[in-house]
Amino acid sequence: MKDQPETPDLTIAKHHTGTLPGYMPGFGNDFETEALPDALPQGRNSPQKCAYGLYAEQLSGTPFTAPRGENERTWCYRIRPSVRHVGRFSRIEMPYWATAPHVDPDVASLGQYRWDPVPYSDESLTFVTGMRTMTTAGDVNTQVGMAAHIYLITTSMVNEYFYSADSELLIVPQEGRLRFCTEMGVIDLDPQEVAILPRGMLFRVELIDGPARGFVCENYGAKFDLPNRGPIGANCLANPRDFKTPVAAFEDRDADSRVVIKWCGQFHETSIGHSPLDVVAWHGNYAPCKYDLKTFSPVGAILFDHPDPSIFTVLTAPSGVEGTANIDFVLFRDRWAVAEDTFRPPWYHKNIMSELMGNIHGIYDAKPEGFVPGGMSLHNMMLPHGPDGPAFEKASNEPMEPAFLANTMSFMFETRFPQYLTEFASKDAPLQDDYVDCWAGLKKQFNGTKEGA
Repeated sequence: MKDQPETPDLTIAKHHTGTLPGYMPGFGNDFETEALPDALPQGRNSPQKCAYGLYAEQLSGTPFTAPRGENERTWCYRIRPSVRHVGRFSRIEMPYWATAPHVDPDVASLGQYRWDPVPYSDESLTFVTGMRTMTTAGDVNTQVGMAAHIYLITTSMVNEYFYSADSELLIVPQEGRLRFCTEMGVIDLDPQEVAILPRGMLFRVELIDGPARGFVCENYGAKFDLPNRGPIGANCLANPRDFKTPVAAFEDRDADSRVVIKWCGQFHETSIGHSPLDVVAWHGNYAPCKYDLKTFSPVGAILFDHPDPSIFTVLTAPSGVEGTANIDFVLFRDRWAVAEDTFRPPWYHKNIMSELMGNIHGIYDAKPEGFVPGGMSLHNMMLPHGPDGPAFEKASNEPMEPAFLANTMSFMFETRFPQYLTEFASKDAPLQDDYVDCWAGLKKQFNGTKEGA
């Protein structure tokens, strides 16, 4: 394992006594943190003069008048206000990063699709230039829907920064370790962890161990939240205390720098003479965080029947229609299967949601062959799917004894919108042309007798 990259001129919160980075636990909490003593005003948000000559600035993630329990904002105390972190904009092209609505008339999105891992390139690729869009859904202009991407990273961003005005980003590494240097602090991210980067937040991505590949869900709509547990109660699934938000850390560094902004599907760049990661202290509830997927506590049937996969929801982005998500992020990790007289893998079905799956590591029980780590599959709305032939045979005849599903971690980006393939997904990504044949071995077993096959 390589040593962690040196992040230049970084000052981290003094109350944090561990090594870089440091974190505060909780999901959606109101945090406060400072990297210099007494940099954070007390009893007010915008004093006439801030300590250390800092500027007070609010970053809002919701309208000012959003209900109290949904209102999100963070007060930042920074070396320069954000208006100094942008200049005149120049339009640039990111040919592999697509934004909805993006419907290619020459690409068929109707079908069941599966891809092998997108291979690394010899090209020098950063988090931004290495983004490859697989599907888009909805409409960024009306702030509904999503896009699913693969990222390939071979080099760190040096004096380069990025933010998306379009979307919140859910980062799901598959291999390679990354460091996200954000306005609010530093997040180190390993495979089997995820990070949430809020809309409008500046960051730079450094490669710790590489090359790196992973998945991104770009959320155009309401931000990700923890699902309501209903009858499950107060515990299990993703517990709030396992989410980690970084402590304050800032850079006071003069250097020619480039800032890239994604806005309404367009990309623009601007040049500045310093690092924009200059927030010395902050308080609020609009901040990045990370979550260790190994702490997800799955629940399941303990007598009979395979429950709906919604019980594996880690995060959900609501749509405004109760019970119908703009996006659900669902995790299938190692767990016990104990249901009696039950076909234990996911049953055959078609539904109103469009499901894009990715394999982080191991074997997915419904597709033991062909769905490899780094691979993806897409089953669009109202298209039938389910276990392949070998999985059906195994599950139909296995002894009804408790079985531990080990070495498995796959996920799903699920949305109420149809997901349209990009040209890259249809022509450049390693599409498995024979994927639909995985069901060819499912033979007619009906024989007209009550006993069945």
